[in-house]
Amino acid sequence: MIFCERCGGMVIPKNDGSRTKLVCSSCGYASKEKKESLVLKEKVKPKEKIEVVEKKVEILPKVDQECPKCKNKKAFFWQLQTRAADEAETTFYKCTKCGHTWRMY
Repeated sequence: MIFCERCGGMVIPKNDGSRTKLVCSSCGYASKEKKESLVLKEKVKPKEKIEVVEKKVEILPKVDQECPKCKNKKAFFWQLQTRAADEAETTFYKCTKCGHTWRMY
């Protein structure tokens, strides 16, 4: 097994017309050395492409809270400790309709 000089990835032989070159499967670096007797015993599958889904998913719980901006009746909420530990946490709300965010102490 031969490894890439640059990244350390596995180098595999590829036919380039009349001659065979050693090409890195990770970075694509092609070796300048000529190898006469190369045998590929395994087929390397090309990497699968990852699909990016641009969909916003809200995982916060919903409550009945009126938005001060658009008067919508539903909002997401979460709580954070923004002040000292002996004081109550701050509750944040985000409107499900317009996205306006506000807080209550």
